[in-house]
Amino acid sequence: MPVDAQILLDAAFAEGFELAGLTPALPHLDHARHISWVNRGLAADMGYLTDHRAQVRQDPRLIFPEAQTILCVGKLYNTPGPVDPAISRYAWGTRDYHDVLGEGLHRVASVIKSKLNQDFPYRVAVDTAPLLERSYAREAGLGWIGKNTCLINEPQGSWFFLGELLLPFEATVYGSPPPDRCGTCTSCIDACPTKAIVNGEVDSNLCISYWTIEAKTEAPDEIKQAFGHHLFGCDICQDVCPWNRRAPESIEASFRQVNANPPLEELTEEQFKQRFRKTPVARTKASGYNRNIRVALENRPK
Repeated sequence: MPVDAQILLDAAFAEGFELAGLTPALPHLDHARHISWVNRGLAADMGYLTDHRAQVRQDPRLIFPEAQTILCVGKLYNTPGPVDPAISRYAWGTRDYHDVLGEGLHRVASVIKSKLNQDFPYRVAVDTAPLLERSYAREAGLGWIGKNTCLINEPQGSWFFLGELLLPFEATVYGSPPPDRCGTCTSCIDACPTKAIVNGEVDSNLCISYWTIEAKTEAPDEIKQAFGHHLFGCDICQDVCPWNRRAPESIEASFRQVNANPPLEELTEEQFKQRFRKTPVARTKASGYNRNIRVALENRPK
């Protein structure tokens, strides 16, 4: 017998997720688009997007065979900060969002088990499993996928982390995709300094976020010149999005501003660990961070 959808949604909202919706754990048509994007080289050198996991993304049951329902959630990370930060907003806080959302989703699962008075297996995913997160979030009704490829929620904007709880039972009601409300707006496309957004896709080979976070090598000179003082990631396409003009602020204390504009100085391994340990910035390692520092110093007005 299907589980009451409201029990599942209420558990997510009670845990502090601002967005929650349900969708069947079935293959998604967007997988063909993902494979096309990969095959055209637009994922650059991000192996976790181009290796065997690219095919695994076609069906949630390949990562959790018992899956029948996906509870999709969104957690707001918008917080006040400087107008022109050097570090992407998602990495300003004191804790990595993977941990914050993952722990929250495990608690949601515990609440559901208590409400249903039964134990069951489940799978938590927070940007770590080969799952088409934005596609399923759209199907669950959390928002549409904008021209900058971010999920946009009409009243709350796009400053959201996404997570999923894969459940082994059906729900009584599932969500449905909202209409695409980007219309003729091209603000994100026009504002991107490297012209990385083309036809509703992001070319990672041109993306500042790719070169400052994921890349293991130096960016081409013509791209580095467009970095400005970006040290980790880039929010330009979200900053200019009209749907973010009235975006609410997160109440999650660990997402509040700490690392928005660090000094433009290279760090030793130990200094880097002390400043960024347990935050998303740790992903780029001291070597990548110092590489980005050098580019920012080169781009500083003489």
